[in-house]
Amino acid sequence: MTALHSVTPLFAVAGQLSPEDFALAAAAGFRAVINNRPENEEPGQPSAAAMRAAAETVGLAYHALPFQGAPPPGAVASMATVLAETRGPVLAYCRTGRRSILAWGLAKALMGDMRPDEIIAAAAKAGYDLEGAREALTALAPKP
Repeated sequence: MTALHSVTPLFAVAGQLSPEDFALAAAAGFRAVINNRPENEEPGQPSAAAMRAAAETVGLAYHALPFQGAPPPGAVASMATVLAETRGPVLAYCRTGRRSILAWGLAKALMGDMRPDEIIAAAAKAGYDLEGAREALTALAPKP
């Protein structure tokens, strides 16, 4: 299985997964997966349909929220919805995990669940640097 980077007890990110990885993710306690990769981003990448089928076969909810570059507002809002509605851990993936953790951080700021400093620290602990997103995180965070 591709290495998982635990960010919080309820969220982890990974690089590209294979359909076979979903059985391991379900066994590890994940309840949902989020695919942040656009279809055909890279040759040999499993299709979203194949990934959905593999996830659903093992009882995981599957959400396709693909984007390139910085996450657009719709992807951030959808990520926030999935995080809020899933009862249990969520695993998000993209090519390297970078897009997924950025979308997660922006969603958490939007939800008001974590302050920007907490988001940046959690991402750093998982091996991702979100310092460059501090301004966006602060702009999305609820104002006191």
